[in-house]
Amino acid sequence: MPHCVLIVDDNIQLRRVIRGLVESAGLEACGEAVDGLDAIDKARELKPDLIILDLSMPRMNGIDAARELSEICPDVPIVLYTMHADVIRRAGELPIGVTAVVAKTENLVARIFESLALV
Repeated sequence: MPHCVLIVDDNIQLRRVIRGLVESAGLEACGEAVDGLDAIDKARELKPDLIILDLSMPRMNGIDAARELSEICPDVPIVLYTMHADVIRRAGELPIGVTAVVAKTENLVARIFESLALV
């Protein structure tokens, strides 16, 4: 059975690109959310195996969402997918709940499989 991936980004075009990458890798994009609050609702409903989460979103950003999502589904890897990956990496430690930080210029699919291997 394909892994269920929840895609969270406020940009619909980027969600479509990520969905294409996820599905071309043989995984199931089981849901999409437009911000952190929507992600929390969808995670409760869909029980994903992995969450790909944008950093900058309205209503609730990725860091705050990751903290809450890690309490709701503690065994689910959360990949923070952002243009600000270098800034977060320089901070020295990952934000609470985040399994990996991936720059939008990096190979997302490879990092997805690395994160799924941790489960």
